[in-house]
Amino acid sequence: MKPVLVAYATNYGSTREVAEAVSVALAEHGVYAIVRATCDVDALDEASAVVLGGALYFFRLHKDARRFLSRHREALKDMSVAVFAMGPVKDTKEEFAGACKQLDRALSRKPWLSPVSVKVFGGCFDPTGLRFPHNNPWMRRMPSSDIRNWGAIGSWAASLPQALGLQASPI
Repeated sequence: MKPVLVAYATNYGSTREVAEAVSVALAEHGVYAIVRATCDVDALDEASAVVLGGALYFFRLHKDARRFLSRHREALKDMSVAVFAMGPVKDTKEEFAGACKQLDRALSRKPWLSPVSVKVFGGCFDPTGLRFPHNNPWMRRMPSSDIRNWGAIGSWAASLPQALGLQASPI
C-alpha cells in the first residue's frame, strides 16, 4: 500500500511538529505515512491519501498550503484528503470559532476539494523567534503561548484511517 502523505506549511515549525505527531499516530494505527513540507512535494502519485496541515496567519491559510492545493489540484480531486490548521494562540471559544471560519473560507475557495475531515488546533506563538515583517514591537510584546492539545491531535489522527478510507496494515 502507498503511504499517506502528511504535508505541512509552516514558518516557525509548530505545524511541522503537529504533522510529525499525526504521522506517528497513523503508524500506531497501522498506516504508513511520510511527512514533507508542502514546498518539497513534487508529485502525489506515490501517495494513497493526503493530510494537509497549515498555519493560519493574518486570517489566511499559510501561502505554501494554498500553493500546494493549487499546484496539485488535479491529483487532489481524485484523492482522499484531510486538512488541519494551526489557529488561535488564545484558548477561547471566540478565537477557535474565528479560526474555523478562516479555514472554512480558505477551503471554500477550492470548490473542487472535498476534505473527508477538517480540524483546527490551537497554535503556538513565540515572539522571540519572529522574523521580519512580523517582528514589529507590538507583536514582540505579545506573551508566548502554546495551546496545542496533543491528546486532541492524536485522537483526530487516529480517526483518519477510517475517514480516508484506508486499510490499516498489520504492524
